[in-house]
Amino acid sequence: MTIPTFKLNDGNEIPSFGFGTFQIPADGSTYQAVKEALAAGYRHIDTAVAYFNEQEVGQAIKDSGIPRDQIWVTSKLWLQDFAYADAKQAIDLSLQKLGLDYVDLYLIHQPYGKVADAWRAMEEAQQAGKIRSIGVSNMTPKIWQKFVPNFDVVPAVNQVEFNPYFQQKGIRQIMAKDGVALEAWAPLGQGNADLLKEPVLTKMAEKYGKNAGQIILRFEHQEGVIVFPKSVHEDRIKGNQDIFDFELNSAEMDQLRALDKGKGMHDPDAPGVEEMLSKYDVHVND
Repeated sequence: MTIPTFKLNDGNEIPSFGFGTFQIPADGSTYQAVKEALAAGYRHIDTAVAYFNEQEVGQAIKDSGIPRDQIWVTSKLWLQDFAYADAKQAIDLSLQKLGLDYVDLYLIHQPYGKVADAWRAMEEAQQAGKIRSIGVSNMTPKIWQKFVPNFDVVPAVNQVEFNPYFQQKGIRQIMAKDGVALEAWAPLGQGNADLLKEPVLTKMAEKYGKNAGQIILRFEHQEGVIVFPKSVHEDRIKGNQDIFDFELNSAEMDQLRALDKGKGMHDPDAPGVEEMLSKYDVHVND
């Protein structure tokens, strides 16, 4: 099965569906999960410095035997490394841990502190061929307006919390002006039982012979959102991507848009978030 791609504003084609590795430990579990995902046909893997599992992701890619140019790899720079010289070093360390010459997408993981410095280092790494596309994450309209107008290169993506309960209308309007793609973390609401039991979802699941999660992922795909659900269970890994053999009609799309509550689990604008995240040390094992 070929996964459809979306064209980014920098011309690169990103697989619209991928595999997330957040909270999968680096005790062999990440290696195993990524290996299974690649074997199941996934060609887009999302990791981060702060997940501590880049090495296992890279090893699984290497051992898969799949040509490098057929796999889209994303990693992310942690705010501890946003000072210009630190960012340059961190990008090289990511490549080293992944065992790759380049990453397809590199993101500013948490948009606080020396964001402008970090972005400049990422722009230069892109020019040097170390990164193909550069982007941001967790940017709200307020944070976007603070930083992005001063960037030389417009981000290709903004990776934010997104699911039917939180559809990010405000930031999507701003991003649309520059053709910035939205990537969803928590595309299934991190297993939110209320969301998965929504009558409108269970009814559609019955109609299409799918589960509620597959209906959600299909809805997000049709909204132009890049998704990468995470699982460590082989059957779930296979099942999650089984969303390309049906299409929701416009009335159904509207019903799912109506589930939006306008807020999520994480508020990047909340007081104290920056201070809390700044205490997280990604180099504790280096």
